[in-house]
Amino acid sequence: MIDLSKVPTPCYVCEEVLLERNLQLLERVQRESGAKIILALKGFAMWSTFDLVGRYLQGCTASGLYEAMLAREKMNKEVHTYSPAFKEQEIDEIARISDHIVFNSPSQLRRFAGRAREVNPGISVSLRVNPEYSSSPVDLYNPCGLYSRLGTTLENFDADLLDGIDGLNFHALCEQNVDALEGVLEAFEEKFGAYIDTMKYVNFGGGHHITRKDYDVDRLIAVIKAFKARHNDITVYLEPGEAVGWQTGPLVASVLDVMHNGMDIAILDTSAEAHMPDTLAMPYRAEVRGAGMPGEKPYTYRLGGNTCLAGDIMGDYSFERPLEVGDKIVFEDQIHYTFVKNTTFNGIRLPSLAIWTKENRLNIVKEFGYEEYMSRLS
Repeated sequence: MIDLSKVPTPCYVCEEVLLERNLQLLERVQRESGAKIILALKGFAMWSTFDLVGRYLQGCTASGLYEAMLAREKMNKEVHTYSPAFKEQEIDEIARISDHIVFNSPSQLRRFAGRAREVNPGISVSLRVNPEYSSSPVDLYNPCGLYSRLGTTLENFDADLLDGIDGLNFHALCEQNVDALEGVLEAFEEKFGAYIDTMKYVNFGGGHHITRKDYDVDRLIAVIKAFKARHNDITVYLEPGEAVGWQTGPLVASVLDVMHNGMDIAILDTSAEAHMPDTLAMPYRAEVRGAGMPGEKPYTYRLGGNTCLAGDIMGDYSFERPLEVGDKIVFEDQIHYTFVKNTTFNGIRLPSLAIWTKENRLNIVKEFGYEEYMSRLS
């Protein structure tokens, strides 16, 4: 358990024991299913943990040049790089540092695949396809929704390109269980089944909530094994991000002021808008340690961020005792899809990044100041 008295605020604290627990579960999936799992940096990119992550996972999947550079520099295992559209001036460097490059459309494949192979003769080339099926719970995160730009539909698939690609990729899930994957696989095989056996690998994308308590891990293993059996023991990749960082640590904040305007309001030294963006975009209600729903406990407060945005609100929570200036507020499960999306909106200070080690020590690995704000402006 984190000793909150030692945590400066605001601060994200990744608990090493919990992170390794997730990685061990993912390693079990690899071992028992024969699949390879790579880390999606878009969901979790705390590179100070990559020595640990790299002991269990096969590498990283990147969404462009900078993530690919981070993957190569900080983990240096397999690097898979995908972008909805690669830029002319970046493709050579991406190809040079990547082991796999994933194109989003036949036009991008035609334009850049040959060039990528010239730069890196050993690179694997794949195409992202859109199975046009998803049970994703939120349209904002549905890569297979109506008019999606992500992936090639069967109507736009060009079989003449098969000689130029080594694999097929799809990504259709968002925080979902294995039953959602089964639905996607059925659609994928129905539309693209004729091409699968000519490939070296298929990438099942991300969104698999493997480390969530109610996830059916045994069923996932069975689904992967059955798919491999149907397709000549083809290599299967999964690329979770959130599942790696899931439930591995909180964002710790402090109360700066308490005021009243129709209800009690506590202003914190953090921000939903700048530091917890998915709570507004998803949206979802972050769990606060020791707090309940409004009215459930004796003292109810609206928790607000320290920016000028009127809607910078974490939500209404109740507590056993009145909040006071200096009290620590612990937002649970804030290691994934938070600091990868942080902004310095309103000049607010970015939270520090820390690891609570197996030896029960706080290791602050990064602190941010004025330079981070100023350097993004001109």
